[in-house]
Amino acid sequence: MKILYAIQGTGNGHLSRAKEIIPALLKRAQVDILVSGTQSEIVLPYNIKYINNGLSFYFGKNGGIDFVKTFKNNSILKVYNEIKNCPVKDYDLVINDFEPISAWASILRGVKCISLSHQGALYTRNVPKPSRTDLLGKFIIKYYAKCSNTYGFHFKKYNDKVYTPIIRKDIRLLKKIEKDHYTVYLPAYSDEKIIQVLSKIKGIKWKVFSKNTKEYYQKKNVYVTPVNSRKFEKSLASCQGIICGAGFETPAEAIFLKKKLLVIPMKNQYEQHFNAKALKELGVPVLKSLKKKHISTIQHWIDSNYQIKLDFPNETQQIVDNILYDYIFEEEILFI
Repeated sequence: MKILYAIQGTGNGHLSRAKEIIPALLKRAQVDILVSGTQSEIVLPYNIKYINNGLSFYFGKNGGIDFVKTFKNNSILKVYNEIKNCPVKDYDLVINDFEPISAWASILRGVKCISLSHQGALYTRNVPKPSRTDLLGKFIIKYYAKCSNTYGFHFKKYNDKVYTPIIRKDIRLLKKIEKDHYTVYLPAYSDEKIIQVLSKIKGIKWKVFSKNTKEYYQKKNVYVTPVNSRKFEKSLASCQGIICGAGFETPAEAIFLKKKLLVIPMKNQYEQHFNAKALKELGVPVLKSLKKKHISTIQHWIDSNYQIKLDFPNETQQIVDNILYDYIFEEEILFI
């Protein structure tokens, strides 16, 4: 069987998950890899056969997506040509982690394309949903990378098509210790904004990982360092707690490591509001934004000792095998 595994390259979560899924796929099939999009610091230790520009979203500096930069740096003509030239017909199956080029190429050419992503879980049964509907956000989640079949990942197994998070081997092997710092990763905020708020909370050592600097520096009790995957992992394993956006992978890794967690969902990023709703139901504090008026809430979180007790077993091979079995079984039924 020949499989095209297509991965969204915007952000780090999709490629982090791919590090675990690719070896599981390689045990069962011949696999080629396609990546589209930018804005990721993760490097895959596998040959990437196809690299596309795709459709990328760019972070702003005040807690949300920079739509002007996003519009300027995306070309509909390029997207159309990439879809037109995507060689999905060369494969028996496309497995898609929220990647739009291969998804739409598969629809246009009648190729089987299976979604295996966090986004794939959001509109399935029993998954917590935000109280307010964002029509554009809903449209993006449902149609950005539309697939014929959907499997997903979430913080809990809400239904039989949803699996618990895939935790990277690098994270599973980390030695958990507790030092005196708190780790911060808020790529949609400027360094200045983060420092302005967190420096007001005295007696705390803040380690901020930033996309906006190439050099380490310190201001008051805030220590800012360029994003580096290995350093971030070590900081996460040794921190007292973490403040981050309401993405999926970083909160899941924090929960796995039994770290205190506080999340701030990005503005105009509907997926993160799904995640924030689910995390809030689990007992994780959620802030609407990073502002001085929220300092007392952050201080209360620092003073608390809550711990979320969830188990994320290593089931990657089983997940892959289940999906391939379903595909093969369905194909046999159609053949009969």
